[in-house]
Amino acid sequence: MNNNPNSIDNKVIFVTGALGQIGKEISFSFLKQNAKVIFTDITLGAKDNFIKELNELNIDPNNYLFQSLDITSEENCIEAVEASVNKFSKIDVLINNAAIDAKFDKEGTSKVNKSRFEFYPLDALKKSVEVNLVGTVIITQVMCRQMLKQGHGNIINVASTYSVVSPNQSLYDFGEGISNYKPIDYIASKSFIPNFTRYIATFYANDGIRCNAIVPHGIFNNHPEAFLKNWAKLSPMGRMCNREELNGPFTFLASDGSSYMTGAVINVDGGWTAW
Repeated sequence: MNNNPNSIDNKVIFVTGALGQIGKEISFSFLKQNAKVIFTDITLGAKDNFIKELNELNIDPNNYLFQSLDITSEENCIEAVEASVNKFSKIDVLINNAAIDAKFDKEGTSKVNKSRFEFYPLDALKKSVEVNLVGTVIITQVMCRQMLKQGHGNIINVASTYSVVSPNQSLYDFGEGISNYKPIDYIASKSFIPNFTRYIATFYANDGIRCNAIVPHGIFNNHPEAFLKNWAKLSPMGRMCNREELNGPFTFLASDGSSYMTGAVINVDGGWTAW
């Protein structure tokens, strides 16, 4: 018997957006701590590379499952949850990590829609709302049905500093004479997460289901030097987050060490929202 309250040994953890930067980091961390992980994402193109890395880490293949998942499809969500329960008999933790986001790393900056707010395309806004808001609600609904059946559950929502404060647009001014903006679609669609967390937490508080949120910000991923200089000026800690620094907070919320926590919104942002 493991008497460590922060242990996630044998916890079954269902991660959406698991093949992205945050999803991969925390999922691998969970597996290293002897949890069971369901990797879900809209596409599984990187699956073979993931399996190769997991084999190199000597992770037991029986401890994980890959599932293609479109969180905007209730039918797909039901299928993914049923497949997970068929393999592991239960799901202890849902991590709502899947989201559309405009990235400003070296690979992503050129793909960002550079429209100012007054001209920002509504189709892009609707798409983000459909995934980040509606999709998160759908998978949470389906998962709550399963958690009610099994008598317990734990939901961890991934918010953003931009669900707490507005973007400082000067962060995206790289002095190149080209205007860059953090677009409204991400801010609008992620701003519901903190209050959605409180809603689920209080709604299911007497049903054995907890719900908390983590607010990450600025995960380093090969960002250009101009971006890093701007970041250093605006962040109290003067640097971006190293992805492994998220593992502790996620592990804590996934463990029984946080058993009396529900409705909490935890900032992991280097002090960004403290200013």
